[in-house]
Amino acid sequence: QVQLVESGGGLVQAGGSLKLSCAASGRTFRSLGLGWFRQAPGKEREFVAHINWAAGVTTTVNSLKGRFAVSRNIAQNTGYLQMNNLKPEDTAIYYCAARSGGDNRLSESYIYWGQGTQVTVSS
Repeated sequence: QVQLVESGGGLVQAGGSLKLSCAASGRTFRSLGLGWFRQAPGKEREFVAHINWAAGVTTTVNSLKGRFAVSRNIAQNTGYLQMNNLKPEDTAIYYCAARSGGDNRLSESYIYWGQGTQVTVSS
């Protein structure tokens, strides 16, 4: 069993930055990847980024490349999502999740999810 807890969300003005954290406890997930998803009001949950926990290889959705970056600290069992130049359309609840296999862009590839953290970007 893996528990994931996100933090770092909040209210920020357009153009600002936030860094989300995802702290994992319980079973270590060296063999898994860590993904970030977001869900805006009235919209479906969408993939944001993923990092392979062991190798550190990252994947970021094309529309967010250059603004969002995913990383992890293995020693602290914590993943991060750095978000720069935030825009009002980035407003959403952001979730981290632990992947067990499959396509890292699909939510069904993830078996453990955090509770989410709200990010609100004002114009």
